[in-house]
Parts: sequence; C-alpha cells; structure tokens
Amino acid sequence: MSLQSTTHTSQISAHDLWQDVLAVRANAPLVHSITNFVVMNFNANVLLALGASPVMAHACEEVADMASIAGALVLNIGTLEPDWIEAMKIAHTQAHARGIPVVLDPVGAGATPYRNQALSELIANASPSIIRGNASEIMSVAGLATATRGVDSSVGSNQALDSAQILAQKINGVVCVSGATDYVLDAQGRAAHLNNGHIWMTKVTGVGCSASAMVGAFAAVQSDLWRATLATMAYLGVVGEVAYEFAKNQGVGAYQIHLLNALQNLDEATFVQRLKLND
Repeated sequence: MSLQSTTHTSQISAHDLWQDVLAVRANAPLVHSITNFVVMNFNANVLLALGASPVMAHACEEVADMASIAGALVLNIGTLEPDWIEAMKIAHTQAHARGIPVVLDPVGAGATPYRNQALSELIANASPSIIRGNASEIMSVAGLATATRGVDSSVGSNQALDSAQILAQKINGVVCVSGATDYVLDAQGRAAHLNNGHIWMTKVTGVGCSASAMVGAFAAVQSDLWRATLATMAYLGVVGEVAYEFAKNQGVGAYQIHLLNALQNLDEATFVQRLKLND
C-alpha cells in the first residue's frame, strides 16, 4: 500500500488535535476497560492523568451495566481466561447497541491458538470501532501469519500497512499500527503517520496498552474516530519525548512517573512545536 496516496491530513493541524486533548480534560469521559492484570493499575493512572475517568470492571454480572454508562469501551486480551472473554462479549454487545466506540487491543495476537480464537470470537461477536496494536499483532489479526515475541513486534510498523488497510475494511473502522512510526488508517482510505515518541516507551510495561485506553478516552469526546486515534498517538508520542528529558539521568523507573506527569501537564505550545505529523 502506498501511504502517500491515501494521506488526507492537510486540514488537520496540531492545533486541531489539541482541541481534542482539551475536550478530554473538560469532559472527563468514563472509559470502561476490560484489560489485563499486568497493566490495570498503570492504565487507570494514565487515564486519570490525561483527565479521563477509568473504570476497570470485568465480572460478567456487571459489565453490561458498566458499558451502559461509559463513554467508550476498551477490550485488552493481555491476560486471557474464559470468563474474561465472555465478559468482553457481553460488554461489547451492549456498547454496540448503544453506539459507543469500542477499542480492541489484540495483545500477543498470533502467539497461541487460544489467543487467536479469542480474537476471532470477539470480532465475530461485533466489529470493534478501533483496533490498535503493534505490527505483528495487526498482521496476525488481519490473517497474515507472522512471528511474535510475546507482546513485542517482530516486524516494523511500516510492514503492516497492507494488513492494516485490509483490517480497517473488515471492521469498517480505524486501525492504528504502533511502533517507531505510528500509522493511523481507516476504511475510507484516510491515513497518517507520526514520528514522535522515545525508545524508553518500550521499557515500561503497559505504555502500549495505555495508548489503547487513551484512544477510548479521545473517541468518547471526538466522533471522528480516525481523528480521535490520531490525536491520541500524537499526544502520547510528544509526552514520551518530554518524559525522557526529565528522566534520562535517572532511569526507566523515573520515566514511568514522568510519563504520568507529562500526560497531566503538557501544554499546547510544547505539543504544537514538537509534533511530527506526516514528518
């Protein structure tokens, strides 16, 4: 796929995307996450720092009620078990009926048959609005066999562009391929890429999963889900760079803290100056 031939971002500016950041801060959207044990606490703190309101509920007995009051639903398959898969289906059905955005994070797609089957069931149950993952995960979900390294990608994000477009058409929605360069595509042929971020973002567990949680927050306040996903990845990428500058002499433990600080405190001038959209 030629990304250049489908890029339509000339009317989207950093100032426009900043308005979506302000909308999250102003509206504090409730994001219902059925996510994994490893990242649950960090995802909740990321959403709070961003200005959103997290709820982490996975019991089958209450997920439909939670999805009934949330602004968005985020499904993350990082630590699977049968009850959680059923809870995701129940919540997804309710969210779909309400017309609220559903974000799917296919963590570790392609690693095991069980994980692949769970993804197939979730997508067959109701198409998610947005899928965000690394290149290997996106290629796997699209049906192209590729090796994975746990939850890490074995290929570059640019290698998954054809798969991302296929998948966007399949779900009639938005697909984000994250990596050194982030790509955001939709079923209408819109595509953009971002070159912000820092390698230390891969050294803190849960940053990718938190990106998916953040997509839910932005999608709850911005009805253009392609733009909402683009705004998410733009904001997080700049935050990742700023956090490194504060933590570089301390280490990745401090980096996690500074990520949260930057998520809360980043200002428009810094965002606009640093953003590398279609760079």
